[in-house]
Amino acid sequence: MKDILKTPDPVKLSFAQSVLNDAGIGNFVLDEGMSNLYGGGIEFVTKRLAVSDEDAVEAERLLAEAFREAGDE
Repeated sequence: MKDILKTPDPVKLSFAQSVLNDAGIGNFVLDEGMSNLYGGGIEFVTKRLAVSDEDAVEAERLLAEAFREAGDE
């Protein structure tokens, strides 16, 4: 597994997951439960989006393109 995105922003995370899901790339959110330990929604807790090692290059390319088109590089 390789981390391809680290963000505390749930909207950005959801967008990235949607892009990867649409491309058929399996993904997994790590550290999602950490903010729940402190009452949820804590800004400083960064969540990580991971994919398999073999999908990492394609996933990074897709996300870079999607964020560029969305104006969020």
